[in-house]
Amino acid sequence: MGAYILRRLLLVIPTLFGVMLVNFALTQFVPGGPIEQIIAQMQGEGDVFETIAGSDSAVTEMGGDEKYLGARGLPPEFIAELEREFGFDKPPVERFFNMMWNYIRFDFGESYFRSVGVFELVREKLPVSITLGLWSTLIAYLVSIPLGIRKAVRDGSRFDTWTSAAIIVAYAIPGFLFAILLLVLFAGGSYWQIFPLRGLTSDGWEDFPLWRKITDYFWHITLPVIASSISGFATLTLLTKNSFLDEIKKQYVVTARAKGLSERRVLYGHVFRNAMLIVIAGFPSLFLGIFFGGSVIIETLFSLDGLGRMGYEAALQRDYPVIFGTLFVFGLVGLLVGILSDLMYVFVDPRIDFERREV
Repeated sequence: MGAYILRRLLLVIPTLFGVMLVNFALTQFVPGGPIEQIIAQMQGEGDVFETIAGSDSAVTEMGGDEKYLGARGLPPEFIAELEREFGFDKPPVERFFNMMWNYIRFDFGESYFRSVGVFELVREKLPVSITLGLWSTLIAYLVSIPLGIRKAVRDGSRFDTWTSAAIIVAYAIPGFLFAILLLVLFAGGSYWQIFPLRGLTSDGWEDFPLWRKITDYFWHITLPVIASSISGFATLTLLTKNSFLDEIKKQYVVTARAKGLSERRVLYGHVFRNAMLIVIAGFPSLFLGIFFGGSVIIETLFSLDGLGRMGYEAALQRDYPVIFGTLFVFGLVGLLVGILSDLMYVFVDPRIDFERREV
């Protein structure tokens, strides 16, 4: 098992390198880079895309061929200084390899617009996103596994039919729409103000006693966790049900029942371990789905100061160090969680041997 884990860890490096390379290449063709953002702000234009659109025809009429369309009237020395400061005076290939060398040493540089180290920003925001992802995944598993087992035991019953209809409807509702619905209903939108509208803690949280800190934290995180985990219920519940149904029909279950074992003993003593393998395999996809996709939307709607929201704001500002820093962390966490999934396989069923399997 040790050799397999080592091989998987070594594969993290080229995989992460490929992810960063593709995204770095794409950013070279995206209009409105950080220099254009600064030029637009200095000239009071506000939005760099409006500046580019408005300047295109003007530059054409003047016969100009400027690299930065909104830079008319600014000294070329100032533009060159900006390029040197941001590192754009170097070829893209050199910039990419310099960035990767720094990232391997967890040196993410400094944000273009916040004058704060990216590592400090990531370290500050990451716990919020991980907390949201872990709580959402935990709630989804705690609800979906018992529900899926009960649906398998009562397959074809009324309970199975109406619960299937309910979870499919819930799955069809987009996560951001469900989050808005929760805000409108329970956060003072139009009906009840039971939960707070934004943030992860109340003002003065540091001065609260321990019991109040805990209750205040759960009070704030209830709606974001529900909104994040709702989409995972359907997939996980149906996966659990189908996995148990497949195992219940196998010969060893028939033999166990013939020996006179109780249904509960058969279900949880024999079927559970085998049926849970495929459910555990779904842990990385569920967690990463919440961590990657859900965190951006949920953190923005609920004003949670997490990594997803920071990455979204950085993308709007073209703050490349923050964008690539968060991407590097997201990719690294995703790959490590995949390895953790394999370890959980072995923990549940020691008969699995990854040493005999080619990576």
